[in-house]
Amino acid sequence: MLIQIPEVLSPEALDRCRAVLTGADWADGRITAGTQSARVKQNLQLPELCEASLAIRQIVLDALNRNALFFSAALPKRIFPPLFNRYEGVYNAFGNHIDNAVRTCAATGARIRTDLSATLFLSNPDDYDGGELVIEDTYGEHAVKLPAGDMVLYPGSSLHRVEPVTRGARLASFFWIESMVRETERRRLLFEMDMAILQLRETQGDSPPAISLTGCYHNLLRMWADVQ
Repeated sequence: MLIQIPEVLSPEALDRCRAVLTGADWADGRITAGTQSARVKQNLQLPELCEASLAIRQIVLDALNRNALFFSAALPKRIFPPLFNRYEGVYNAFGNHIDNAVRTCAATGARIRTDLSATLFLSNPDDYDGGELVIEDTYGEHAVKLPAGDMVLYPGSSLHRVEPVTRGARLASFFWIESMVRETERRRLLFEMDMAILQLRETQGDSPPAISLTGCYHNLLRMWADVQ
């Protein structure tokens, strides 16, 4: 399930992020790649614990904590500290790969299961050519290139790639989420139910059917959620 989450970052937050990224010291993106993905990864990345990463990371995490749609879609238990990459010049693409199932945080050593992958776009689509995030699922390929500040969530098990950037620079934040609900289909069901409840409450208020469905949602979440 691919879910677009619009306006995760405000224009002001985007400006702050870009100001830091402008003067940042970029490194070879293969510093966080697994054995297979290192063969096809050709981009730049901020070191995980550098000053620029730490400054922008908090902006992204604060925005995620305020975003109700993100919470509904991901049901996050743990979020891997957001990372930042750049595609430009000869460092312009990332071939087909699947993300590692478990990531280890450099700062704490904590391990996070990558149930969901996320890409938060920081560059305006008109500022670069190419750079589409292409995600494959049972329905084929989906090319994603979103406005700056928007984010896409997709299963961490997905085969995906970033097409070559042929003009300009593509800046983005990427990270992974360990969900309280591990199974993709259960998360999908809960998300669709939550969205239906919101629509029902908008049209009918807190009617008996809306209250009943809300109870069903929370009882399913109570059955399936792992919060330890």
